[in-house]
Amino acid sequence: MVKKLNILMVSLLLVLFTNSALFAATSYTEDFETWGNVTARGNFSSFGNSKVLWWLEGQGRFGNDASRFSQGIIRPGVGYALNEKTSIWLGYGWIPTSRPFAARNAFNEHRIWQQLLWSDKFSFGTLQSRTRLEQRFFDIPGSTDVHHRFRQLFKLGIPIAEVPNLSFVIANEIFLNFNDVDMGFQSGFDQNRVFGGFAYKFNPTVTGEIGYLNQYLNRRNSSRLDSMQHILSVNLFLNF
Repeated sequence: MVKKLNILMVSLLLVLFTNSALFAATSYTEDFETWGNVTARGNFSSFGNSKVLWWLEGQGRFGNDASRFSQGIIRPGVGYALNEKTSIWLGYGWIPTSRPFAARNAFNEHRIWQQLLWSDKFSFGTLQSRTRLEQRFFDIPGSTDVHHRFRQLFKLGIPIAEVPNLSFVIANEIFLNFNDVDMGFQSGFDQNRVFGGFAYKFNPTVTGEIGYLNQYLNRRNSSRLDSMQHILSVNLFLNF
């Protein structure tokens, strides 16, 4: 198990190095941030239907060297379990945003989102896939376009046999824009997130996760430089 963990740690470092090396020739700003997330999921079995699901997520993100509140997310949704491994979802998101994510004035974003979740257990650990589509609306004077975005996340959790309930976690998520919008987003590659850390299962309901998240924002054809963010990511997952 130690050998397997060492291999995963090296793999994570290689992914992080690749994420930085891909943009080494590009000028970009850097920032240290802290992100906190609580995601609760469950079903409506008490109402007689265990296949109908609910989702409620809250996030707080602090930028400018973690000195100020920069973005929040409230993201409720409903889903349906196709089987034990796969579910489909539909939801809404409210995202108040300020600097450094906002170029100038603070604004509110509203999202409609759809996603496909899949998870399965293997001899080496648990593999998860999340495929998400977003339609984004911005409360900014003069902004009328709807931004369509695609996100693909893969996440792998490897149990550490020597420490019960503890897992090593590695994940990568890529964001692709489908269209150009008056907010300045260009179609094509938008951003990439790489995560490495540890998860601890306190009980069947509560799992905590902490680690390092590297996010690269692509701002081509913009007056703003690209951005690489070094993030302390703390997550709490509640499964009812």
